[in-house]
Amino acid sequence: MGVEAPIGGIAAGAKLPNPRHSKVGKTSFALIADFATGELFIGVDPTMTPDELKIVRRAYAKQITAAVRIVDDRVETAFADVPREDFLGPGPWPIFRMRKAYVPTPNADPVYLYTDDIVGILPERHINNGQPSLHAFLLSQAAPGAGEHIVHVGAGVGYYSAIMAKLVAASGKVTAVEFEPELAARAKANLTAYRNVSVVQGDGSSVAFDSADVIYVNAGATRPADIWLDRLNDGGRLILPLTTDHGFTSSNWSNMHRRGAVFLVTRRGGELHAQWISPVAIFPCEGLRDAESEKALAAAFESGEHKRVTRLHRSDELPTEQCWVRGPGWCLAYA
Repeated sequence: MGVEAPIGGIAAGAKLPNPRHSKVGKTSFALIADFATGELFIGVDPTMTPDELKIVRRAYAKQITAAVRIVDDRVETAFADVPREDFLGPGPWPIFRMRKAYVPTPNADPVYLYTDDIVGILPERHINNGQPSLHAFLLSQAAPGAGEHIVHVGAGVGYYSAIMAKLVAASGKVTAVEFEPELAARAKANLTAYRNVSVVQGDGSSVAFDSADVIYVNAGATRPADIWLDRLNDGGRLILPLTTDHGFTSSNWSNMHRRGAVFLVTRRGGELHAQWISPVAIFPCEGLRDAESEKALAAAFESGEHKRVTRLHRSDELPTEQCWVRGPGWCLAYA
């Protein structure tokens, strides 16, 4: 652990280095606890330099994109370019583990953020900065291009909005929508340097926005919002997570595919093509959860036929046998 001397062995009156600010050359010092003995030590805080973190970020980006078989180099580059620590506040950071438990990182070294882990941003409410490999995969499926407009519903503290900003480049724009006022304020502060991002605090199922090439929903709905479909450009892509009421709260991850799914919806003229792309467990979407659609979703997931879906219809009049799920005014159908 780089321990130099136990506290008890330091002469009385000796001035101890401030664990947050003291450095000798490139070495910083911190108080380190030995949990076996209960003793505190002055030890070396192995915080990485900015150049070292760039190398770590490149490795992280390669690992998370390889894990989900992404071949789009732009996604890897965007993840390598955006410092995750700039968005998550001061460390140590709460890392989400199974059974809804959070484990703090050993210290505030940002290197601990460059794993494929979920990090709590309001952990007392189980609101998180989501799993990097999932977002890398979903972004590769949405395939935002330079000059396009992305609407990010459920932007949290803005980390993935910043990655989207890299993907659409300076000629494109990102509208980051966040329901929680505290998180929207944090996102706005975090994204100040990203000139092509605007942050809106509000309900992502109803807040007004310009027509979009990509609408990226980062919360679990029971149905698509009308505004998402109304504002989707021809050729536009909607990332749509649909979840049951047990899609986020259950600690049984083995049957996640029966509790939530992400669909890629693409507008082609007057048609909305849809395909299943991933199972998901995600925080519920404020404003887009109704009991009738949730009940229909729960029954549909039991059928196990979600991978057969090819269309989203803004009607509930199709015959039952043609629909995987049907809610008030909409359905996901096999044709």
